[in-house]
Amino acid sequence: MSKGGLILTSVLLAFFLCAFIALYVGYSLINPAGADKKEEIFIVKKGSGLRTVATELERRRLIKSKDLFMLWAILKGGTRDIKAGEYSLNRSMAPVRIFNILASGAVKTHPLTIPEGLTAEQIADILAKKNLVNKREFMSLVRDKTRVASYHIDGPSLEGYLYPDTYLISRDLDARELVDLMVRRFWKVFNDLIRGQKRDMSLREIVTLASIVEEETGLAEERPVIASVFLNRLKKRMRLESDPTVIYGLKNFDGNLKRKDLRTPNPYNTYTNYGLPPGPIANPGRESLMAVINPAETDYLYFVSRNDGSHCFSTTLKEHNRAVVRYQKRRRSLSDKPR
Repeated sequence: MSKGGLILTSVLLAFFLCAFIALYVGYSLINPAGADKKEEIFIVKKGSGLRTVATELERRRLIKSKDLFMLWAILKGGTRDIKAGEYSLNRSMAPVRIFNILASGAVKTHPLTIPEGLTAEQIADILAKKNLVNKREFMSLVRDKTRVASYHIDGPSLEGYLYPDTYLISRDLDARELVDLMVRRFWKVFNDLIRGQKRDMSLREIVTLASIVEEETGLAEERPVIASVFLNRLKKRMRLESDPTVIYGLKNFDGNLKRKDLRTPNPYNTYTNYGLPPGPIANPGRESLMAVINPAETDYLYFVSRNDGSHCFSTTLKEHNRAVVRYQKRRRSLSDKPR
């Protein structure tokens, strides 16, 4: 065979070899490891390298070859693209699809519901029970004055600004990211509510009063009326006399509010202090914020529970005392008490 023929033969062999390798690699990358579609939770830890991830995928039999998986990642220029997080994979997925899922950060999300009216500490308890945060670390962030100021919030903590909602979160979120998520959601809702509204109160005053309204009633239709009661009392320089504010200021509250508690001074005792308490006593939802921003127009100065979740409203102390006798027969009326 001539020299030219040898060269041609070598080129053809090299071509076919390369083609075979390409076909083999391509087939391997689009051919799944199995047919089982059962969900496999796969967690990529922060700082994990490509080799670590590929090795674990092979060990879990989600891919057949870690080397081919790594080769594809290198060819795609995505050796650093794999995102940390929790993923939902299965053995019927092609390696190419698995790589795309990991590189795009399409993490598995879980619903997280934060009910309205919880304190920051109660929210921390929920998150800690779900193993999402360390409670002490979460509360440290909530009380970090530098962090509070970074959100353009005036106050000693983020109490009141951890917006209650249902969030879709990934399990790799840390305490800082969860705090950030809730505060940013608060600002989105609050800014939407005040758009076009005339405001006579500061952000802190609105959120503080909204937190009191949130704690006083569970009925959405009553919230603008209850807000009007407290606003009317503030205008007349009357004490708010709200039980939830007293409870918030008590240490180790046992669930039984006593008369001595109402007489014991503390910064949140609105029976002994005039005006609003120093800050929010809970994290209010949209309806309570809206109730303060756009309250009902009433002359009411008092309200008392009907013991069915609703309240009876009065304009005079005489009317209020009659309502107390009617609805709270076993309780003695406290003079000038708005409940």
